[in-house]
Amino acid sequence: MNNSDNVDNSGTMDRGGSGDSGDSGDSVTVFFPGAGSFGAEFGPLTEALGRSSWPVRYPGRLGRDFGEPATSFDAVVRACADQIRRRSAVRPLLFGHSYGAYVAYATAVHLGEAGVEVAALAVAGAAGPGLLRVPEQAAAGPAEAAAYLDRVDSGVLAGAPSDEWRAVVAETAAQDLRLLRQFTPGAAPGLRCPVLAARGTEDPLTTDDTIAAWQHTTTGPCTRHTFPGGHSDLLGSPDCVSWLRRIRETADA
Repeated sequence: MNNSDNVDNSGTMDRGGSGDSGDSGDSVTVFFPGAGSFGAEFGPLTEALGRSSWPVRYPGRLGRDFGEPATSFDAVVRACADQIRRRSAVRPLLFGHSYGAYVAYATAVHLGEAGVEVAALAVAGAAGPGLLRVPEQAAAGPAEAAAYLDRVDSGVLAGAPSDEWRAVVAETAAQDLRLLRQFTPGAAPGLRCPVLAARGTEDPLTTDDTIAAWQHTTTGPCTRHTFPGGHSDLLGSPDCVSWLRRIRETADA
């Protein structure tokens, strides 16, 4: 069942995310993967939205010319903002999952400060930034990050095609979580655009109340939704796909 509450504050991989061509001047949806992820979880959503959607490529992720992992959370944000600016995207919709929700939020703030209007921020599987708590142990190393992923979303590593790929995911997740521990949200709302927060009913990292806390990030409207599923598999649900389509249509109106 899809539940939604409105809070008004008014008053697979590689679809060219690192390139400079395509989508120039068009409205786009930009996806921000979770810790250890390379964006495959967004497959149903990018398929539904078509070529106007693409995932960012975090620094150091496997791929041509993407260099070394970032040494700071701010460096990740700057790299993501640069990718969006190179596309000359008009009023982009940013969608972040888990770790990616915080990167997407910080990127939206960064773009706004640079004069780039963001149509909306959609987030899934993440408590409001003011409630973010990253366990120190989870970021200690690949083994600890793997144990954390298994607790949060057992399918992440279980679905990996090989032991080698599981090791890559665990190491990447540990790096992402270390960077996320550096993120300190501002006390004042950083956005004016609509913020739409979602979670799966079985997600161990969020509750309806913790996603409602995203209302503190914007002076615009904030809406929360709960879909069937866990931390990540909600992204493939038909309800979630329809929800994002409606967000995109509203942003384009």
